[in-house]
Amino acid sequence: MIHLPQPARDANAPHGDKDLGPLPEWDLSDLYTAPDAPEIRRDLDWLEDACARFAQDYEGKLTNLSADEMLDCVKRNERISAVAGRIMSFAGLRYYQQTTDAGRAKFLSDCQEKITNYTTPLVFFTLELNRLDDSHLDALLAQNAELGRYTRVFERIRAMKPYQLSDELEKFLHDLGVVGDAWERLFDETIAGLEFVVDGETLGIEGTLNFLTDPDRDKREAAAHELARVLGDNRHIFARVHNTQTKEKEVMDRWRGMPSAQTGRHLSNDVEPEVVEALRNAVVAAYPKLSHRYYELKRKWLGLDKMQVWDRNAPLPIEEPKTVDWTTARSMVMDAYSGFDPRMAELAEPFFDKGWIDAGVKPGKAPGAFAHPTVTDVHPYVMLNYLGKPRDVMTLAHELGHGVHQVLAADQGEMLSATPLTLAETASVFGEMLTFRKLLDGAATQGERKTLLAGKVEDMINTVVRQIAFYDFECKLHEARRGGELTPDDINDLWMSVQAESLGPAFEFMDGYETFWAYIPHFVHSPFYVYAYAFGDGLVNALYAVYRESPDGFEEKYFEMLKAGGSKHHSELLAPFGLDASDPKFWDKGLSMISSMIDELEAMED
Repeated sequence: MIHLPQPARDANAPHGDKDLGPLPEWDLSDLYTAPDAPEIRRDLDWLEDACARFAQDYEGKLTNLSADEMLDCVKRNERISAVAGRIMSFAGLRYYQQTTDAGRAKFLSDCQEKITNYTTPLVFFTLELNRLDDSHLDALLAQNAELGRYTRVFERIRAMKPYQLSDELEKFLHDLGVVGDAWERLFDETIAGLEFVVDGETLGIEGTLNFLTDPDRDKREAAAHELARVLGDNRHIFARVHNTQTKEKEVMDRWRGMPSAQTGRHLSNDVEPEVVEALRNAVVAAYPKLSHRYYELKRKWLGLDKMQVWDRNAPLPIEEPKTVDWTTARSMVMDAYSGFDPRMAELAEPFFDKGWIDAGVKPGKAPGAFAHPTVTDVHPYVMLNYLGKPRDVMTLAHELGHGVHQVLAADQGEMLSATPLTLAETASVFGEMLTFRKLLDGAATQGERKTLLAGKVEDMINTVVRQIAFYDFECKLHEARRGGELTPDDINDLWMSVQAESLGPAFEFMDGYETFWAYIPHFVHSPFYVYAYAFGDGLVNALYAVYRESPDGFEEKYFEMLKAGGSKHHSELLAPFGLDASDPKFWDKGLSMISSMIDELEAMED
């Protein structure tokens, strides 16, 4: 089944304010000019025929193909994926622009159903590949160098071999996939349609979350209570979505014989479970010296006996309220990119000038931020909800990093360009780090430096500590669901069980905070996605340390890593930098960078 490609959503997409200048909107015409464009009908007709012919030519015959014939087969499959991906990217991006529009939702659903029906005959392809003898496939790959390029694709497909079901069941599950997607759309449309009233103003979720970073503590508190009220009123819908999604996954995993709920994510991320476990354990062990220590500092800065949840992302008392207009934000990020390597800025430039960014906040627009790779013969699209806070600038740097990575990897082709989530965050977090370092180097005063450092530490805690706490919550959620239906209160209890541990003793938790799990999209769209953020941050911290220690030749190695896309395992990609993610000390290296920034903040108190 060709699913709507899930964009790389920013887990901590921030929020802001007004007077920002003209904000860019998407021009989707590089995909299609309109939902009724004749090219869409043409491509759907081509797809239906191409899938039928592919099945007719190859089903039951893969074992008899020569190396050259197997290459033709792979390329035909890749072309089908490209055309289907183009249609679904167009339908999906239009939907994200206005998720509450019934016409857009119908167009997306209709496209998904057609493509699911057309591609059902292709289910045999991976099943038959996995029935080939290892020595036979290895011989084919050795005989044809171009076919050999797809080795990582075959390895990832064959990693699913132990969990493969019968051909008939796999086709059934393929067809059933649109039902699961409907629950995701219910979640999206419910979130986009929520209304919150803060200080007499009716807002969507983006505008309400924005108040959690307001300098006025009363406004932050009012927004937090309003979030709790509205999420609490809708908790039964969100609990139903989570119960259904986790049960569906439990059934799938049980039938496939998956050893854990996380196994499927680890396989799709091309990462070993022990590497993820080492990351998780390193972060949890570091909670006291990271989040606990930082929030104790922040509690003192804010002059509070206890922090409340609405103080977590509060600006510092010394921080001047600032709105960054779009032109300034563009200059800040582009200067940082070009300072690292002019090629980075050249690759990012078209995003601003050619309608590849949709920046403004609009009614019904999907919350958060992402970079969507679409297909390799077009280009990525970046979505923001830009409201002018300094952290919005970091989100722009983050999503542009994704975009640059996706552009560079596109030459690998449709099947090799997609980077596993663990490494997909590398360029985005590195782009943030470049922008932060540029701003830090330009800090004019000690107060400005302190504000920048504190902001970066908070972002890193949100990216590492918060996401690992999210991961632990999901692990508990999926484990608990295996024992039966979960009430909203059950899910609330699981959520709260990880919050105090991760945030530390500086916090008290208001009544209603227990429902805040409800608005996190990753739990619904991409179970266990969240550890990829912590993976990416730890990886980039280690990479940046290498860059600072040995800058000569780093840029070339970095670009080669991005160009590789998904054609190499993470161990191969990191080897040129002398890094190994399977070494537990690797994660300590990344976490020590966060700790050293907190050291500097503590030293400023002396």
